[in-house]
This record gives sequence, C-alpha cells and structure tokens, in this order.
Amino acid sequence: MMRKDGALVPAVMLLLGVLAVQWLVVLPQAWICGALAAVALIVLRLGAYGRALAWCLFGIAWACWRGGTAMDARLPREQEGRDFTVVGYVADLPLARRDATGFLLRIEQASLERTAVPLHGRVRVNWYNRADDVPPCSRWQLNLRLKRPRGLLNPGGTDSERSALERHIVATGYVREGPGNVLLGSSGFCINAVRQAISRGIAARVDDPHDVALLQAFSVGDTRGLSQHDWEVARANGIPHLIAISGFHVGVAALFGIWLVRLVYLLSPRLGLRLPRSQAQAMAALWVAGAYSALAGFGLPTVRTLLMIGVVALARCSRRHPGGPQTLALALMAVLLVDPLSVLSAGFWLSFIGVAFLMLCMTERGKGLYGFLHELSAGQLVMTLSLLPLTMWFFGESSLVGALSNLIAVPFVSFVIVPVTLVGMILLGLCPPLAQPVFCCAGWLAHAQWWLLERMASWPGAHWYLPEVTWWALLFATLGALWLFAPRGVPMRWLGGLLFLPLLWPQRVLPAQGGFQLWMLDVGQGLSVVVRTEHHALVYDAGARYPSDFDLGEAAVLPSLHALGIGRVDLLVASHADNDHAGGVPAVAAAFPDAERISGEPERLPIAMAACVPGRAWQWDGVTLRVLPSGSAGGPANDRSCVLLVEGKGGRALLTGDITAAIEPKVAAAIPPGPPLVLSVPHHGSRTSSSLAFIQSSSPVLALVSAGWRNRFHHPHPLVVQRYEKAGVPWLDTATAGAVQVDFPPDGPPRVAAQWRLRQSRYWRE
Repeated sequence: MMRKDGALVPAVMLLLGVLAVQWLVVLPQAWICGALAAVALIVLRLGAYGRALAWCLFGIAWACWRGGTAMDARLPREQEGRDFTVVGYVADLPLARRDATGFLLRIEQASLERTAVPLHGRVRVNWYNRADDVPPCSRWQLNLRLKRPRGLLNPGGTDSERSALERHIVATGYVREGPGNVLLGSSGFCINAVRQAISRGIAARVDDPHDVALLQAFSVGDTRGLSQHDWEVARANGIPHLIAISGFHVGVAALFGIWLVRLVYLLSPRLGLRLPRSQAQAMAALWVAGAYSALAGFGLPTVRTLLMIGVVALARCSRRHPGGPQTLALALMAVLLVDPLSVLSAGFWLSFIGVAFLMLCMTERGKGLYGFLHELSAGQLVMTLSLLPLTMWFFGESSLVGALSNLIAVPFVSFVIVPVTLVGMILLGLCPPLAQPVFCCAGWLAHAQWWLLERMASWPGAHWYLPEVTWWALLFATLGALWLFAPRGVPMRWLGGLLFLPLLWPQRVLPAQGGFQLWMLDVGQGLSVVVRTEHHALVYDAGARYPSDFDLGEAAVLPSLHALGIGRVDLLVASHADNDHAGGVPAVAAAFPDAERISGEPERLPIAMAACVPGRAWQWDGVTLRVLPSGSAGGPANDRSCVLLVEGKGGRALLTGDITAAIEPKVAAAIPPGPPLVLSVPHHGSRTSSSLAFIQSSSPVLALVSAGWRNRFHHPHPLVVQRYEKAGVPWLDTATAGAVQVDFPPDGPPRVAAQWRLRQSRYWRE
C-alpha cells in the first residue's frame, strides 16, 4: 500500500522534468529522448533517490518527445502562404464577429494542388464576410490559405505562439472564397453541439442580452457574448476564474450528484442492500462532475477538479481514504502524463498552486457556521495573496479588491447562481416550458451580482499594475506567501511578507539626465513607438483597431507601458489618421487622460487632438522633442504625418510616420547637425518612401522597420532594403525581431539593448 504522501515526490520530480524542457531554445533529437527514458528505467531500481531521479528524467524525455511531435505537426515553413483544400470538422463554438466568423477546424484530410499532404490537427480559421451560420461539429470542405502560428512579441504581452503549442494548433489561416467551400454534413454527436443548444435555449428565454451572456458562461463556459468591458470588470475584481465554469463549480456539481443519490436512497432504502450508498455517491459525483466538465469544454481547472474527484471516487469504491495532498499529486501526475504541454498555460499553475496553498495553509478548520465563514474568508485571502506573484507573472496586473470581491462572488455564484442555472439546464432537457422562469430567476441574480461588481471595479486599486516580473522575484514572492501562511508554530511568519519586496518594488533602470530609451513595439502591420526619459514618456502611434474590436492599443501598447513601469504618459501623438497608426490611440488616451494629444490629421480622428505645429518643442530631462515640418492641410494623408525629432546628448531618433519621398526632402532639410540618428523607416518600408537621397542626408546609424509578418504589402520592399544596405545602414524589422529596444545614453552612441524574439527565445518560437 502506498504511503499517504507516496505520490508527492514522483509528482514534483515529474513536474520539474517537464518544466525544465520548456526553457530550452532547441529540443534535443528523438534518440536523446529515448536514451533518457532508458536511463530512467535503469535508475528506477536504485532506491528512493533513484526513483525520484527516474521520474525527473522521464518527465524530461516525455516533454521533449511531446514538444517535438507538436512542433513537427505544424505546417511546414515552405508551404506557408499557399492555398490548401481541407476536409475537417468544427471543433469548438464558432465566434461570429462583425468582420468574420472564427473557429477551430480539426483537419481530417488536406491536399495542396490536388496532392495529399500529411497535415492534421487543429487550425485556427477566420471566414471573412461570412453571414451564414457555421454550426459546431459540422464537417466542411474548405479552401484555406495557411501559415504557421505566429504572434506579436512585446514587453508584458501574451505569447500566442506558446498558447498555440499548448492548444496543439498547427496552423492559422482564412477561407478563400470559391465554389470549393462545401458543407458536408455533421461529424456526428459531439458535446459542442449540446453546448450550443443550451446557449441558444438560454438566449430564447432571457430578455437581457448581457444576462444571457453571463448565464451562458456560467452554464456551459460559453464566453462568446462577453465584451471587452466585461473582462475588464472581471479582472478588476479578480474573478476571471468565475466567469466561465471553474473547478469550484465542478465541485458544486459533484455535490449535486451526491445529494441526488441521497434523495434516491432516502426514498428507496432497500437499494443499500445491493450497492452501498457511499460508493453510489462517489460514482454519482464523478458522473455529474464529468458531464459538467464536458459542458465546460474540459478546461484545465475543470479537468484538475475532475481528476481529483475521480481519485477520491476510486478510493471510496476500493474502501481507501487518500488525503488531500495525495489526491492533488495524483491529479497532477495524470495531467502531466496525458499532456505535458499543459504546463505552458497559466491555468495549470493557478489551478494546482492555488489548491496546494489552500491544503497547506488551511489546516485548522472550525466547526459550524463560524468555521465555514472563517474558512471561506481566510481561503479568499490565502488565494489572493498566494496567487498574486503568478497573476503578475502571467497577466501583468492584479486586483487589490480581489479578496473582497471573491469573498462576495464565490459563494453567491457557486452556491446560488450556478445551482439555479443547473436546475434550468435540467428542465431545458426534461420540460422546456418550466426552464424559462428558472433561467429568468438566474438572470436576475446574475444581473444583481454584476451590478455590484461593476461598482467595485471602479474602486482604487482594482487595476494594479507592476513592471515586468523577473523569475527570481516570482520565486521569492511565492516562498514568502508559503512562509506567511504557514501553519501555527512556524517561527516569524511575518517575515514572509518581506520576500514580496522584489515583486512590489522592482528595480528599474531609468535613463540618465540627457539620455532616453526607445521601444518600437511589435504591432503587426502598423506602428507604435514609446520613448522614455528619466521622468517623462511619449507614445507615438498605437497600432490598429480592427472591425472585430481587437484593439492593439489595448492588446499591445498598454500592456507594454505597464510592463515597462510607465505609469504616466506626457505626450500622445497620432502621426496621422490611418487606422494602422491611430486605431489604438483612443484606448491609450482613455488610460492616460492627462496626456497632451497632437496629430498631423486631428480633424479625422474620433477624439479631440491638437494639430502638430512645426517648430514646437518640449524639454524633458535634458532631452528635446521637436516637431519637424511635413505635409500641409489638403495634401496626401501620409505626407501630413507628424514628424518628431527626439534629441538627447548622445543620440537622436527621427519618428516619421508614413511620409513619402515627396515630402522627405523637406523633412531632411529641417534636421540639424547633431549626434548619431536612429531612423523609424517611413511608411513601413514602402517603395514610395526612403529615397536614397533621404537616407544619405539623414545618415542614420540604424533603421527600424515596423511591419507585419508576411504582410500583403510586402513591407519592407526589397528595393528599400537594398537602399539601406547600399548606404551601409543596418536595419531591424519588428516582424522578425519582435519589439526592439534602443538605448540612447547621454555619454555614448545609441545601441540596441533588446530584441524580444531573441530575449524570449524558446523552442516553440517562430
């Protein structure tokens, strides 16, 4: 019989082995993975230390092999940008937006120029201008233009390439219109069709669209109806885990199964002669929890809870009683053995570490109502503080009101809204007319709860940002939380709070007097540049905002500012009104309302901005910002771009927007002699800009291009690249380098300090 803590050491060592692989830049070859597995089998017999080492080696071998096969399954690089004919089925709930319908397609067959190719797996697809419904579980033959998963890389930004690997997405693309796109029917029964039916049943019975969206999220994890504002409210209250089905909700569903069996045995006690009630309750809890997890789409928190319930149910049926740590360890091992790439998701760490902290720190339990309330309130405090380091690491923000919000929201959602919604779902299948009053009641409860959360989201500290967290600050803060909430008897627990200091007061290297830092952010086919002096900051353009409401000002610029520790923007510039430059500006302006705002085309922008006046200048910490002359009113929009010269003691930066060769001589003539100049390449490297005369007259020591990967304009144009190379000017492109940081020290020439694709190099990086 396994000791009470017998699974803890293997689980931890397996986790360490899997985690070690995720820091590799290049995965080892398959034969090395096999050799490590063989060594693991050999050392398995060498006592306790050998078994621990064996689990670690096996974790390394297993993660290497699974990571390698996942990367090999991706679309080959030489086939990017080509059109494929594929047959597959819709594997999620499609999201219909204004400009497109997005969905996951699981490919069954694929061909390229009528030749079959070995492409299988999940593909993220957008079908633009799609007005018809794309049902879940439907099978299609589609013409797709595909590329490998690739995302933007910025300070504090999400890593969509890592997410693609964790979700086993092998390509992304869009549907090419034509007669070859044919609906082939249905793939048969699948749980997503049931989820869709329940979502539509709720929408048909509840009047308020926002209440509908909340109930759809609580019932089947369908978050398609929630807006960006809803997620901001959730983050401000620290409750994103409650919006969709959480692990705690699965536990409530398991309790529902237990109570149902108790009712059956109460009505028919003779059933106990055939099957003991405790075993029947265990199996009912597992069955109901499994069904509810399936309706949630088997998210990681629900899978973790389901596995723990499964361990307990199996133990009860075999008349064993595993402890909480043992159950959690077995669930951890099961998740890692099924899919070691799950460690790449934030949900994995928040789920397992959150439960582990509760088990370690909530060892003393009271009795009765007082004990329940104490455990609930103390548990929320433990979860909020213990998960603070991880929350800052993954998301760059946390909520200081989260403990109070969760104290209110967790019991109300889990013990009131979710049970009422579950009853409505059951009635929806058994007697649909009776489901309407139940769903209306649940909608009213969700409405009242959300009203309170929206008020709390406006409290001070609801959105709390810190500069980018280092790994050692994360480690210290996590150990500090463990020490702070250790059981009674551990000496000087209050000292654990001191270990939070590297996280709460991170060390920042600010420019010296007369120097500045520049970041050209990775915003795809657009532009956004951030300049920081010792006490001031400038944002020049903010990327695009798309018809789908995806806003690069919110998704890329603001997270970068928070990660860089910039809490105040003094000057916000929209070079001109084109969407790829000014689309994200309103979001930045809303986040920093005190910033001065200027633009080359203020009359075309949706927010009030002053005009760029040539000759106007700002003096910041020994650095001069000056507006240079460009196009005039009535001229081409690109040539009206607000051109800005930033000049420090050791170097200068010229921000040019989208000016063309027609206006470049005017700009070049206004550049005074001075220290070395770094040039933001005009118009993303379009062949209508960057004339050889402009390059020679401005004499840049470095050229920075902001362009999208494989963009349809083919920026930077090869002829433009040749001009810079002919002039001996080195250049960097955000499409291949990610965000680029250039330092302009006061006592030396400019230097490239970081390229985010090199800075965050991993084996899944494109």
